[in-house]
Amino acid sequence: MSYLDRITFDPEQCGGRPCIRSMRIRVKDVLEMLAAGASEAEILEDFPYLEAQDIRACLEFAAAEMDHSILKVA
Repeated sequence: MSYLDRITFDPEQCGGRPCIRSMRIRVKDVLEMLAAGASEAEILEDFPYLEAQDIRACLEFAAAEMDHSILKVA
């Protein structure tokens, strides 16, 4: 199951950066919280309008963004 449909882009919101379900919380915000050691439960408690699937969507989006070729310039 893909959660990527939860990630939205709007040039009028957050500078067009990827957000969760058209809310003003960026994918980057959630990823930074996870990187800082926050648990899923802590994030959901602090942001009650988020859902567990939103956090999974952020992780899926980040994984997809990292899956691209790196071209080596000679």
